[in-house]
Amino acid sequence: MSAGMGMDGNSAPVNPAGTTVLVIDDEAPIRLLCRVNLEAEGMRVLEAADGVAGLDLARAEQPDVVLLDVMMPGLDGWSVAEALLADERTSDIPIIFLTARAEFRDRARGLDIGGVDYVTKPFNPLELATLVRELLSRLDRGERDELRGEKLEELRSLMETE
Repeated sequence: MSAGMGMDGNSAPVNPAGTTVLVIDDEAPIRLLCRVNLEAEGMRVLEAADGVAGLDLARAEQPDVVLLDVMMPGLDGWSVAEALLADERTSDIPIIFLTARAEFRDRARGLDIGGVDYVTKPFNPLELATLVRELLSRLDRGERDELRGEKLEELRSLMETE
């Protein structure tokens, strides 16, 4: 099954109106910021305030992409990502880590686990919909490995400058 394929084999639409984004973050203001900016671009936004609720929603709703905070009480973002990727119902859903943890090793861990992008807080909420749209477009073209490779290369460059 390719990145843009649903469980029924139908291709998921890349247009923003057909895009469902699940935001898993324990901070209500961050969820609201994401919701307002993504809905303004015609996307459907689901919210979960913790990892367990996020896993349940992802399994039930099959969103097109997950924006996932790393630091949450209880089940942290790393554990949520691992559970999503290990479950055949959710393993194809791309994960964008959304977190205040900007250290090299955290970014590398997010990509190593299987995330496709990493956005550090504070972030520009006006760029979020564009990021999601471009990411889904690239994944729909089968560029998951290339995308992850580019992110890993960015990390290598960052490591060399630090």
